[in-house]
Amino acid sequence: MSVTTVRPAEVDPLSPVSGGVWRGSGVRVRRRAGTRREHPDRPRFCADRRGGVLTVEHDLTPDELSDQLAVLLTEQLDGILLGRHDFESVFTGVVRTTVPGRLAAWSRFYRNSLDALESGQTAFATVHRRAADLVTGPWLLDLGSCFGFFPLRMSRLGYEVTATDLSTPTMNLLARVSSRLDRSLRTIACDATQVPRADGAADTVTALHLLEHLDPDTGDAVLAEALRLARRRVVVAVPFEDEPQACYGHVRTFDMATLRDLGSRFTGVHVRVFEHHGGWLVLDRI
Repeated sequence: MSVTTVRPAEVDPLSPVSGGVWRGSGVRVRRRAGTRREHPDRPRFCADRRGGVLTVEHDLTPDELSDQLAVLLTEQLDGILLGRHDFESVFTGVVRTTVPGRLAAWSRFYRNSLDALESGQTAFATVHRRAADLVTGPWLLDLGSCFGFFPLRMSRLGYEVTATDLSTPTMNLLARVSSRLDRSLRTIACDATQVPRADGAADTVTALHLLEHLDPDTGDAVLAEALRLARRRVVVAVPFEDEPQACYGHVRTFDMATLRDLGSRFTGVHVRVFEHHGGWLVLDRI
């Protein structure tokens, strides 16, 4: 599976917009005047890099503002976005310049994204459904939550959810948006190898499309931490890619053999590995 969610770790999602322009380090984003109907042949994004500054103009509408923006940017600005920082900055800038207001923009983004995911309209919806089926027990802790779509989904289903991510601004955003969406959850900004919770803090610990962002040693440490935190089960999902997608921050690839090897490193657990729109590793305490 090649579609994944962007993991914003370096860019402040609530940084200000001035004069209709969002400004980040070396990146400027603005929304163009005129509608898509008026300019049907115009590309959705126009990009120009001068003097070390990347300027991107777009014509997205509020209805188009969702996590599928990651796919659009990858397809239409391939070769222009130079790594994760450019990708995250442009992603944030597009969201912030499409709808006025900091929380208003992100709330629209979240609602659109959740509607698409929960109605099965996106490729990643299949991953969410499978992960939800694998969760056991009422207490869930999610590692590397990023925007937190899966924790928000599980909150709506009645689970007691804790979302975690290394990015403090992203966790702050999730906490504020979850309140506006009436989907209560806890958030913790922390390293996934050192979560400030007691042993067995959750029935199930999930790490969905996280390990591909981490080098092997760090990935092993995350799995060990997940097992420490889980009373019953750890659920891991990864994409299968020929090459790591650098724009998303991926640094390694997986296959079934890699997942089997990961599972074999732990004792006292039942290991299950299978393929379903990517690879899955499930560790059950015996």
